Amino acid sequence: MTSRSYKIAVIPGDGIGTEVIPAGIKALEAVAKTHGFELNWHEFDWSCEVYAKTGRMMPEDGIDQLRDFDAIYLGAVGWPNVPDHVSLWGLLIPLRREFDLYANVRPVKLFEGVESPLAGRKPGDIDFIVVRENVEGEYSEIGGRLYSGTDMESASQVAMFTRRGTDRIMDYAFELAKTRRNQVSSATKSNGIVHTMPFWDERFEAAKERHPGVTTDQYHIDILTAHFVRNPDWFDVVVGSNLFGDILSDLGPAVAGSIGIAPSANLNPARTTPSMFEPVHGSAPDIAGQGIANPVAAIWAGAMMLEHLGETDAAKALEDAMAKSLANPETRTKDLGGTADTVQAADALISLLES
Repeated sequence: MTSRSYKIAVIPGDGIGTEVIPAGIKALEAVAKTHGFELNWHEFDWSCEVYAKTGRMMPEDGIDQLRDFDAIYLGAVGWPNVPDHVSLWGLLIPLRREFDLYANVRPVKLFEGVESPLAGRKPGDIDFIVVRENVEGEYSEIGGRLYSGTDMESASQVAMFTRRGTDRIMDYAFELAKTRRNQVSSATKSNGIVHTMPFWDERFEAAKERHPGVTTDQYHIDILTAHFVRNPDWFDVVVGSNLFGDILSDLGPAVAGSIGIAPSANLNPARTTPSMFEPVHGSAPDIAGQGIANPVAAIWAGAMMLEHLGETDAAKALEDAMAKSLANPETRTKDLGGTADTVQAADALISLLES
């Protein structure tokens, strides 16, 4: 029996999460076998279906149930019969906040065989990572509503930026850039948002002083989205607030061909709690149950999980097999112009691993 064994909490969740996570587990099991370690899976059925029956997305002690795991492998959260703010704040956001998963890392890459909607772009032109602050910023619980149902009805939402929270996400982005092409771009909007974004810019300047030698630039979020489309080759690591990072990390995979291949890691860099890994694509109710969902995002998220656990060779093997499978239309799913269904795409990738 191997001495390298990891205890993984699995939350397939909703919609296509229940289809791509089993495919991801199958691929992760295959690479674990060839690299000499074990993954011990423990599944939790927390979902919108459970909410409909119990009134809760997860049990009251859900956080405590997950605390001793090495990592969390999540599928998707959300379904049309449950308001999005209920499903997200009932499961995904509490996990991020209670475990202090402050670094949301979302790689964007154009692969061989995947067609970008941008004319003339080829593999190598698009290869960057969006680093999103994941536990504060615009996604706070501070605010409320007054005089509901009257002509005086109002709603307020307070964006909360702390020096600790802002500095640590910028430090993470700078350290990540040092392992890549040594460039960090900051997303801001300090010409229109008068308090939080000038503060963000000040902390970016302070981070530059802490990390001399790293090339930097900053863009207002509106022109930054334009540059993602017109000049995606400009970027290496892009750091943004919770809201800006969320938007940019959906736009990025879109210009790289499909959000169906986009992974994410919700990291506690201090490793005091389990980090969480998930595809970006969500539950996709429009295609759920058809068996055609792209499993690549879940598999790539699994590779990020292996990297985090220290199984770097296995992670690289999985990513290499993923790239080879994407290059072949017979092993790509329909969203990428291929002919494979979810199971066929995953099995083809596994065959490449085993060969």
